[in-house]
Amino acid sequence: MADDKQHHHTDDADLGPNTITDSTPSQPSPGASTGAGAGVGAGAVAGAAPDTLTRFVAFLIDAVAVALIGLVPIIGGLAGIAYVLFRDGLDIEFMQRRSLGKKLMKLTVVRTDGLPMDPMTSAQRNWPLVFGSLAQILVYIPVIGWILIPFVVLAGAVLVIIEVVRIVTSPDGRRLGDGYAGTRVVTAAE
Repeated sequence: MADDKQHHHTDDADLGPNTITDSTPSQPSPGASTGAGAGVGAGAVAGAAPDTLTRFVAFLIDAVAVALIGLVPIIGGLAGIAYVLFRDGLDIEFMQRRSLGKKLMKLTVVRTDGLPMDPMTSAQRNWPLVFGSLAQILVYIPVIGWILIPFVVLAGAVLVIIEVVRIVTSPDGRRLGDGYAGTRVVTAAE
């Protein structure tokens, strides 16, 4: 089984239940509970792709956390960016390698290669969400930085729109960042 995981590809067609959660074949497949009423509170199956509403609520919780972090003078904005980048791989006991929103909504991010989430994989997954935030740094670079700000903000907005469209339209809810990092959001087994 270990050799099988090392040779696993991370394309969308190759995402079986053993690849993602090491569940036994008798468990329902990850896509078994993706209907409209299949949220965390509606009998969700561990390892299944969560419904869009559950993911949206988790996102809102994280957005509030980032906004509160951003209130800290001087370093708040950078700390918020760092949280968004690394939130799904932080080895903090109460968060269990997931964001605060995912923890509260009983979701988790898993790697398609079966390895545990880590900060680098989280950063690979979440960079499209913070790309536009680079404008905060460009403010301090005279002329060239100031010229680049509108382009960076626009590119960041386009990336976020692409991410949202992918979550809504992809059968397994994988977004651009998930494809890049080889990850997937699933309902946690709690």
